[in-house]
Amino acid sequence: MSDETTSSTEHATHHHGGEHFTSRRPRLTGWIVTMVTALVVVAVGFAGVALGHSKGGARSTVTVTGSGTVQGVPDTINFQIGVSTVNPTATAALSENDAKVRALEAALLKNGVTRKEMQTSGLNIYDNTNNQGVVTGFTVQDTLNVTMHKVQRAGTAIDAAARAVGNGVQLNGVSFTITNDSSLLRAARIRAIDNARLAAGQLAKAGGTQVTSIVKITDNENQSSGIYYPTFSANTALHASVPIQTGSQPVNVQVTVIYSLAS
Repeated sequence: MSDETTSSTEHATHHHGGEHFTSRRPRLTGWIVTMVTALVVVAVGFAGVALGHSKGGARSTVTVTGSGTVQGVPDTINFQIGVSTVNPTATAALSENDAKVRALEAALLKNGVTRKEMQTSGLNIYDNTNNQGVVTGFTVQDTLNVTMHKVQRAGTAIDAAARAVGNGVQLNGVSFTITNDSSLLRAARIRAIDNARLAAGQLAKAGGTQVTSIVKITDNENQSSGIYYPTFSANTALHASVPIQTGSQPVNVQVTVIYSLAS
């Protein structure tokens, strides 16, 4: 350090009354240049990370996510329908419930539902008590889960089942799905890839490079469903067919794509 300090300073000699004094004034030019150079190197390093450039000879990449959505018409309806009966004894409640469930199943089978599309999803027997804890009767509930592919006949089937049971019929929310969605998924994937490619190109252009090829694709499909809640009242006369609107349903695909960048 002493040698560098000596070489980087200039001497000034002043004479006063036969005496002379020598002072040194630091030269800062070399230090300023060194600091500016270091700052430039650091700035370039951070820019390389932001743009996805890698070191050590590895290829540079950019990762983007693209989404594509198409609309389709549901081809399957799912609903839960059942019977609730109350009687003074458990056996009487169960016998009455069994008879009404058989009538419900027969009505469904006559209106487009197959046996493979019906499945018992709940069977409960419990006692009813008053405020003093005394048993006053028994309730039996039997529920069927129905998956129906003839969506256009669902309203008629539900109406016929409700008429066959009468008071005590129970119907839970109706939901729709698209089971034959291969063509919709294909169209949604194409849109998702197109969107991902567009985003990658914009990022690459902003970074002064361009996209070359696909390194990896991750596909994540997501299908939404609509829910319809019909209501019944014991005092309300049912129409010949319960009005049910399938509407449309979105089929969404998200893809995560890693693209390589030109060197």
